[in-house]
Amino acid sequence: MKRLILATRNAGKITELHAILTDAGLDLDLVGADAYPDIPDVKETGVTFAENALLKAHALARATGLPAVADDSGLCVDVLGGAPGIFSARWSGTHGDDRANLNLLLAQLGDIADGHRAAHFACAAALALPDGTERVVEGRLRGTLRHAPSGTHGFGYDPILQPDGETRTCAELTPAEKNAISHRGKAFRALAPVVRELVG
Repeated sequence: MKRLILATRNAGKITELHAILTDAGLDLDLVGADAYPDIPDVKETGVTFAENALLKAHALARATGLPAVADDSGLCVDVLGGAPGIFSARWSGTHGDDRANLNLLLAQLGDIADGHRAAHFACAAALALPDGTERVVEGRLRGTLRHAPSGTHGFGYDPILQPDGETRTCAELTPAEKNAISHRGKAFRALAPVVRELVG
């Protein structure tokens, strides 16, 4: 069975991608970056989600000699010109402090009326092969930002983004409901036929 590496140590992402690729009829041995603990994490020095995803995928493909998939994602707020964008995970200055990031964003948008709180989650998913071949696809989930967090599922900015056509935030959706409409789900589903073409 062919092996495909997902450039993350997040077990949830590995499970999600495995389900999507399996649903697409792909039979692959899917492992996370934690299967190769000697490989250091890649610095995300790109200025777009696609660049960061490709940096991670290429680094892992080169280091292992195997095809690799990586993604980069974040929240883009219309009234902030697309920010926090690629800085979503470190918007407050500390990488991965979800609560601080969310609180800072809510404070920045405190005076913004409901009609101007449009935003979207964006995700770029990249496949890189050891020979340098690369493909990138993107997915988006549009919505409106709430004034206060609601819900206990998900992570990051999920408690404040209410998807278009929904009455609940992403954090109030079940994992299955969220995956069906999420930016990451859309990107990974778009990547599945690319993986079939290039990996088998």
